Amino acid sequence: MKTVQLSGSLRANVGKKDTKAIRRNGGVPCVLYGSGEQTCFSVRSVDIEKLIFSPNVYQVELDIDGTKKMAIIQAKQMHPVTDKPLHVDFLELSDDKPVKVGIPLRVVGRSRGVMNGGRLMTIFRRINVEGLPKDLPEEVEIDITPLRIGQSYRVKDINIPGVRTLENENAVVVSVKMARGAVDADDEEEEEGAEGGEEAAEATEE
Repeated sequence: MKTVQLSGSLRANVGKKDTKAIRRNGGVPCVLYGSGEQTCFSVRSVDIEKLIFSPNVYQVELDIDGTKKMAIIQAKQMHPVTDKPLHVDFLELSDDKPVKVGIPLRVVGRSRGVMNGGRLMTIFRRINVEGLPKDLPEEVEIDITPLRIGQSYRVKDINIPGVRTLENENAVVVSVKMARGAVDADDEEEEEGAEGGEEAAEATEE
């Protein structure tokens, strides 16, 4: 998983008045927890937005007034109208402590079923997993090349060494559905091959 750096400033006060002042000055109130004691701080809104609105998941090296901690974004509160971040929770990472996180899924390859006119259905964009920070990947690649019409790729088909998936193992991740005018070319070839065999047999009998 990629690591990014983020600078923050300790908050002297944590009341509503202080929180409003931080937001008014282009900042976002934050809290870091996970090591027993919470740390309240703030970051620039423009900096945190780059992480929040990215499709990627990062390990964040927080520099809070000179004290550095490794963390991930665990939760965020967004403004219902402007979609600006109002508050962000960070979870401090420990090398020997598993963490739960949503990992992005990336579909690669050209599905045989789609090339035959089928429709690709993507159900999951992220998958929730649990593992040690060192084992967490940036993303999970799913090769859909073998998928024919009517076939699917399920959670149980995902294998990340050292990492446990938290979704239902039978849940469909991506599938290829039948669409109007779609033809499974392999089935067509099998039928043609069978017909050819019958014709050859009849010719032999004559």
